[in-house]
Amino acid sequence: MVKWFLIAVLAALQMMAGSAATADERVTLGWGRIFTNDQIGDGKDRWRTGSYTVSRVRGPSWQGHAGHGFGDILELRGHAGVIAPSNLTTPAANDRRYAGVLSFELHTHFGWQEAEVGLGAELALTGPRSGIGGFQKWFHNQAGMVPPSAAVLDAQIGNRLHPGLNAEIGRTYGLGDALRLRPFAEARLGLESLVRVGGDLTIGRFGQGGLLLRDVTTGQRYRGIEGTRSEGFSGAVTAEKDRYRLRAGLQWQGKRASAFYGVSYLSREFVQQPEGQLVGALSLNLRF
Repeated sequence: MVKWFLIAVLAALQMMAGSAATADERVTLGWGRIFTNDQIGDGKDRWRTGSYTVSRVRGPSWQGHAGHGFGDILELRGHAGVIAPSNLTTPAANDRRYAGVLSFELHTHFGWQEAEVGLGAELALTGPRSGIGGFQKWFHNQAGMVPPSAAVLDAQIGNRLHPGLNAEIGRTYGLGDALRLRPFAEARLGLESLVRVGGDLTIGRFGQGGLLLRDVTTGQRYRGIEGTRSEGFSGAVTAEKDRYRLRAGLQWQGKRASAFYGVSYLSREFVQQPEGQLVGALSLNLRF
């Protein structure tokens, strides 16, 4: 029953994405992308080992969250991720199974009272049909890295379609000209069902006047709509409760390019996991 309800919600949102905006025709307002990998974190290849996310944001215009209602601003998101045991050749019996995830999502971002709200639906595919395991094996072979063995890929989470819903609500408080605090709460139902409560502390002008999106793997925020382009560096740190995430990031803005690098500490996600891990996140934007 829940599955068919989620599919119906996703279909309704997709129809909304294809329709015209209330007042004006939708245009592309921005692109967001973020790459995460533990090789640029703790240098190891395990567990939450890698992901890549691309977002396209469309709407009639961007006037901040407060200037838009439900369905005005739409984000189409594609996500590919790899979850792996700590040993890609002969994993321990009590380690987590390999999982390749390919998902397509639709979100809407709007204002409610004085809060910033994001609601979304997704369809995620796991298993060999996602192509993620085959891609990682090919890439590791090309790069001279240890590829996942046949035994690991044969034991991966099987082919299955996972519909899901997610929601986030937060409110930004200005603590000065270049300091902002944003407490938030997030709930996800589907491939992973969980609740996150935390806060984003931004030092500098990163994301000011724009739309920031949240990476599902690390919780790092990345720009979907550019907003203010003040050259220089910005730093952002976030502490969350629920699986415990501690994040730090640095944003550089130039005249025609910007770059973000962040490091996230992810606490243990399953009982047998001996320790947490560090995952790096990288986002590059070039303007030609």
